Amino acid sequence: MAKLNEIWELDRVFTNYLLAQQKLISKQRHGAKVSKQHDHPATPHQRAIRHLKMRKRPIIQMNAAFKRIKPGALSRHILALTADLETLSLAKKPAPVKPAVNRAWNA
Repeated sequence: MAKLNEIWELDRVFTNYLLAQQKLISKQRHGAKVSKQHDHPATPHQRAIRHLKMRKRPIIQMNAAFKRIKPGALSRHILALTADLETLSLAKKPAPVKPAVNRAWNA
């Protein structure tokens, strides 16, 4: 469970600081055709910084955390933990099923 929690924490950092996303701005229907408008891609970190009601201290903390991130090392760490988790799950295989014994032949 600890490995899974560590993977989730690293994935949270990866998603919030490094993965850009497009948000839907508007959607209009013209008969059967639907037109969608999206904003420019930005990470959740960038969106939070641009938010008007965001205070300076959290912005400074987020920027400091962002500067400490090493994307390559983070990705390798996530992959290594996932491989460890897979190894643990495969190591606990159930016991092989024994074939049924036909007692009619022994009588």
